[in-house]
Amino acid sequence: MACKGVKNNVKGEDISNYKIYVKGGFYMSLVQIISIIVFLVTFIFIVTEKIDRTIAAMLGAMVLLIVRIIDQGNATEFIDYTTIGVLVGMMIVVAIIKRTGLFQYLAIKVAKMVKGDPLKIIILFGIMTAVLSAFLDNVTTVLLMIPVTLVISKLLKISPIPFIMAEVLSSNIGGTATLIGDPPNIMIGSEAGLGFLDFLLNLGPVIVVILFVNVFLIRFIYRKELNVEEDLKKYIMELEEKNAIADKELLVKSLTVLFFIILGFFLHEHLGYESSTVALSGAAILLLISKEDVDEILVEIEWPTIFFFISLFIIVGTLEKVGVIKMLAKFVIDLTKGNLVLTTIIILWASALLSAFLDNIPFVATMIPLIKGLKALAGVNIEPLWWALSLGACLGGNGTLVGASANVVTAGIMEKEGYKITFKDFIKIGFPIMIISILISSIYLLIFKLR
Repeated sequence: MACKGVKNNVKGEDISNYKIYVKGGFYMSLVQIISIIVFLVTFIFIVTEKIDRTIAAMLGAMVLLIVRIIDQGNATEFIDYTTIGVLVGMMIVVAIIKRTGLFQYLAIKVAKMVKGDPLKIIILFGIMTAVLSAFLDNVTTVLLMIPVTLVISKLLKISPIPFIMAEVLSSNIGGTATLIGDPPNIMIGSEAGLGFLDFLLNLGPVIVVILFVNVFLIRFIYRKELNVEEDLKKYIMELEEKNAIADKELLVKSLTVLFFIILGFFLHEHLGYESSTVALSGAAILLLISKEDVDEILVEIEWPTIFFFISLFIIVGTLEKVGVIKMLAKFVIDLTKGNLVLTTIIILWASALLSAFLDNIPFVATMIPLIKGLKALAGVNIEPLWWALSLGACLGGNGTLVGASANVVTAGIMEKEGYKITFKDFIKIGFPIMIISILISSIYLLIFKLR
């Protein structure tokens, strides 16, 4: 690839004015190239785990600041404070609920319901997580499910990883089915004029199929690790779940606050509040009325995960600011030359593959005006393109450990509990399942939306 540097005739020495000739009349600015290099190097460190992923992300963000690709103001603008607020708020709530014994109670109850059969538990928990994620933030769902899962795995004396993988993948799948299930859907619904029922009726059927395929694939993959001795099953059936409740007064307070937090998640847009305001308000109230030691509660927050997100937001935000994400989105649209079927399938697959490695929110934000522009230029029915963008952006999160917030949060919690989920471990399971999900989505779109 022949490259040569050129410089626009402008005043000053701003490096954003320098461009590199790549090929065929295609130019990339120096800041774009540096931003891509920083992202790729950071990602390589995360994948290879030569250094801790939080340190890798922080170093990448700092390099962008040090070489002045962005400034401090840009960096703070890129941080998604809504996500950070929901994470911190719900981590505080979950830390307090843990002290009530509720998670132990639910674990024993569920284990007894299926008579200690882990193969049935993995299906039940996968479905439960998907349904909750359709109506709650995915991160909130996994934060509530993981403690129960850890207790059950200890009761059954087996690894929690199969259950956890089923849950985290199901959370991303379930969130795709509704308008409020995943942030990209909210963005698409707002710009395309699509409501809650539009998403449920158009994406619900294929998501149900994908969910059951996902759960049974996980069950098949981990079948050899899900054997439990009969004596242990009998022991579980003899347990009394009511005895697990350690503090009934705190339980009532916690469940009351949790109820209002969940209600707030449903109504926050109508009330004019961010979901982070709801989560942090609930956390503050519960800290007040629970009278728990604040220092002890705050220590339990997954701070490495929080800083990983902050740094990753800065790195991906830089790619958006310098035009890399817009360039990728335009390239995707240009490939199809206006053919609706081809455009739909390319948007689906490009969204999935890119969302496995990049934050799907800036990508979706860039794709929306390009799709609307396609309608203006070609006069085609662009509704299938919205469903393709939603399916690709949301399901693509299952591809890698950094593909979705729920994945990163889950890995952070599990590492603290002594169960390390590496990038390689996740991608070996998540990426093939993501590809299968997108294949099913492709068939669904071709048969039912592109006729």
